[in-house]
Amino acid sequence: MNEHSQILLPEAFLDLYRARPGSARLVLPLAEVAARHELCEDLAQALTEHARALLLGAHIAEDEVLRRCLAGLRAQGAGVSEAEAVWVVRRLAELLEWQQPEL
Repeated sequence: MNEHSQILLPEAFLDLYRARPGSARLVLPLAEVAARHELCEDLAQALTEHARALLLGAHIAEDEVLRRCLAGLRAQGAGVSEAEAVWVVRRLAELLEWQQPEL
């Protein structure tokens, strides 16, 4: 990632990597944070169809679908941190236009 990149990272995602709340300083290089964001955004996008299928096929509520997705993202080997898993599920709810879950 270079300084002329036009990719804007959401503040909510940057907050996961701030040295302290309200700080502009990140604990990882911006390029690494951007790569983590790309992974998490891709996960949220990929989970949309799975979440819709669970909602319709398993006949469970939206919040339960989101809880199950979070449980899967928290599993060992999922490749995301706890904070990233929560962000992915919140982004998934946003993409699906579902109410934000209590996590």
